[in-house]
Amino acid sequence: MKNNNLEWLQNLFISEEIAPEDIPDIELYMDQVTTFMETKLEGSRRYEDDKIMTKTMINNYTKNKLLPPSHKKKYNRKHVLMLIMIYYLKNMMSISDIQHLLSPLSNEYFYHTDKDGITIEEIYNKVTELNQARKQEVADELEELWEKNRDCFDSEKGDTAFLDDFAFIFQLCYDIYIRKKIIESIIDGQRRKSGVAKPKKEKKEKK
Repeated sequence: MKNNNLEWLQNLFISEEIAPEDIPDIELYMDQVTTFMETKLEGSRRYEDDKIMTKTMINNYTKNKLLPPSHKKKYNRKHVLMLIMIYYLKNMMSISDIQHLLSPLSNEYFYHTDKDGITIEEIYNKVTELNQARKQEVADELEELWEKNRDCFDSEKGDTAFLDDFAFIFQLCYDIYIRKKIIESIIDGQRRKSGVAKPKKEKKEKK
């Protein structure tokens, strides 16, 4: 982004991904895992008192089979990689959809070594790499959309600053809506192929 007036928008694209090399290659207790997540993803909080990851959340992820169980109450780096992916997915997807998406990762790739085939580390590296490659493209698209929505209302007929923001937000919501429908359509198609029943209505996630 080249427009200095959009510095606030630029700041949103500062990388929050946790590099695999930043994850301790030792087993961690629950408190250490939550502390790690809270520290590394601190910049993603909207409000200062927002929780990134809690013990209750992690226990529920294991209970709902989003996350493989710990070994003697300790979590390895693969657990942490899975939790990072869960954190990002849960902002956009239902728990049942995340379960559908991550169960194969837990069952087929979590316990793999380099000799077995694709590992969780390789999957995380690839999706992070793809996100990084698209970051500038997305930033440019948002800058263009922002500029298109400046002064798009008649300044003599109302609070145009608010209306410009409203138009920008509404178009972002439409974009999210379409992408969410695509995600749901793909997952529902996978469910039909595998003969999995429609998930039950979910309760709000406990913190």
